[in-house]
Order: sequence, then C-alpha cells, then structure tokens
Amino acid sequence: MEQQVEITKTDKKLCTTCGSVVAYVGTFVEFMCPNCGSDLIRRCEKCKNFSNKYKCSKCGFEGP
Repeated sequence: MEQQVEITKTDKKLCTTCGSVVAYVGTFVEFMCPNCGSDLIRRCEKCKNFSNKYKCSKCGFEGP
C-alpha cells in the first residue's frame, strides 16, 4: 500500500520576494542574509533577473 504525504506551504521552497514556489535547481538562488547571516533568502530567477528587492525577516535588511 502506497503512503501519501501531504506537502504543506512550510515544506515548499518559496521565493522571499514574490512567494512563488521554486522547485528546481538552477531556477533560483539561496543565500544567508548578507547583513545578519541569520535568515535564508531565496530568489526565483525572475526576481533575481529584474533585481526585485528582498527583505530579511530577521533584521529587516533590504537588498536588490
């Protein structure tokens, strides 16, 4: 018997800027906040290419 696993929003990798699901390597980047180093920032390819701003949820730092 196959077991079904429900994926919740917290299990998905989301773009910090726009909230879209980023699922495949190469379609997003992730890095720690350059200011505090405490928050993981994820950026989808679109937000990265357009230099859309992101905001650290821990310290409030905003980057391009």
